Amino acid sequence: MQSHSFIVCVVLAVSAILSTPRGFGQTPAPATSSSIPTTPTILHANANLVLVDVIVTDKGKAIHSLDRGSFHVFEDGREQAISTFDEHHPAATPLTPNRIKLPPHTYSNIPVYPDAGVVNVLLLDGLNTPAANQMDMRRQMIEYLGKVQPGTTLAIFTLASELRLVEGFTTDPSQLAKAIASSKGNPSVLLDPASAQSLDEATDDMINAYTTAEAVASMRQFAADVGAYQMDVRVRMTLDGLKDLARYLSSIPGRKNLIWFSGSFPIALDPDDTLRSPFNAMRNYSEDIRETNDLLSAARVAVYPVDARGLLSGPSVEASYKSRGNPATAGANFARDTARFMASTLNEQATMQQVAEQTGGQEYVNTNGLKEAVANAIENGSSYYIVGYIPANSKFDGQFHKIQVHLDNSTYKLAYRRGYYADARDKALAQASGRPNLLVEAALHGAPPATQILFQARILPASDPLLKGLNLPAAPAGAMAASLKAPTARYVAQMTVDPRHFTYEENPDGTRKVSIEFAALAYDADGKRINYYDRPIQLSLKPEQYTRLMATGIPATIALDLPAGQIFLRLVVVDQAAGHAGSLEIPVTVKAP
Repeated sequence: MQSHSFIVCVVLAVSAILSTPRGFGQTPAPATSSSIPTTPTILHANANLVLVDVIVTDKGKAIHSLDRGSFHVFEDGREQAISTFDEHHPAATPLTPNRIKLPPHTYSNIPVYPDAGVVNVLLLDGLNTPAANQMDMRRQMIEYLGKVQPGTTLAIFTLASELRLVEGFTTDPSQLAKAIASSKGNPSVLLDPASAQSLDEATDDMINAYTTAEAVASMRQFAADVGAYQMDVRVRMTLDGLKDLARYLSSIPGRKNLIWFSGSFPIALDPDDTLRSPFNAMRNYSEDIRETNDLLSAARVAVYPVDARGLLSGPSVEASYKSRGNPATAGANFARDTARFMASTLNEQATMQQVAEQTGGQEYVNTNGLKEAVANAIENGSSYYIVGYIPANSKFDGQFHKIQVHLDNSTYKLAYRRGYYADARDKALAQASGRPNLLVEAALHGAPPATQILFQARILPASDPLLKGLNLPAAPAGAMAASLKAPTARYVAQMTVDPRHFTYEENPDGTRKVSIEFAALAYDADGKRINYYDRPIQLSLKPEQYTRLMATGIPATIALDLPAGQIFLRLVVVDQAAGHAGSLEIPVTVKAP
């Protein structure tokens, strides 16, 4: 009966939905893992229908308007019947923004641009990019953002000791440029890739005609061991960051283009027969890289690695080059340095090529035009064909299945993911248990706004005179309010939700029922969730109430306690019956009361 009273209160007290004592005045029941929105860990694809994004290019230019009959898809060498087929490409003419004029302190998730079906991520890699190249990389990115195609959806991440979201998905290039220019957009360099080379050069500089062969061997072995250890750390941290990014992006529907600015790292460190222990510094990272590629592919992430070092030239051909080591062996030193550079560069770029090929992207190496590389990656990554098929062998065996795509009588270049894992059905069900992924996706910090349900929201501190007379609870607001560090301030989100996008169950007596879930999540500047509110409700609407809401919208008021500082407030509305969602993220600068 209390629930029914709450529903009636929601309908009749239009300005007080979710603000009744039962809605906000009490702390919700103890949270369980299924009641707290978290990013799910999805390792591989689990669907019967396999979707393959295929990019078709000719001399670097995307090819459009190919018909379904030209495509042939093979799984493990066996041709599959194509079940679904669609083409996506950017608008032929620049898009005109749909900007609506809103009252002060009011925000809306009404799209500024039409959904392009693809989002883009810039990853600035401070682990594998020499410090000397990072400033030029950021400069060129700011220049690119000044000319970006309107409607391009971008987010910025950095990678150093950990993966960090610098700017969430937005179509506003000025926000992105500001983020790159800020200190947050400058990943700290913990292990400069050039440091191992510097140690090697310093070792050579200590060698002279009087250095014994034993001392030379010891110094070179030491330099090689240090370099291998640093490489282990960089590779582990890099792959962990890429896996975290894949898990994050797996909660965002559609295709994702990941433009990865990096100096890269090698697939393997080969034995060095010039060392006392040739195999001590030997490494092979190919299996670790393959696992990361699989995770990215399962999340529909195509990787476009860009060598941030630009056009590379061997150190031995530079004017500043000087032969290191024993002067008596200058010729041999020159040949050794040249061979080392070529082998190292080919090995590092092979990693970029492997990641790009396995995920359906393209690598950009040996070019100083970094902004042109990004523009090309985003343009081609936004022009693709979706080829779907139901495997003839539909067993969920957990095995990797290879994919090949061919075009009839064509010399075009194709880019697509090279396979998928067919997880066992019980594993898929276990991963799908608990809270529906829809709320997880919509509540994800920095994700693009969900726009299946549209709404407006006015965000104000509870102390604002415009909220005078609003009945707010005295108890802490939000499931994590008790753990917030003082000082805190209460903020209020007054929402008006478009009712036309919900699914209503009509009863014989003329009433209509709808199940709605409202959520508000607060994230701090580092992306950590610090407070949240989540409330499902059911409305039972009489005909006159339904008519009224269709004219005025569904109102909701949510209060949340926030700590002082920069906060990102994400509002979510879910239609539980239809599986539709609306979400919006709003930056809020909370001032201490």
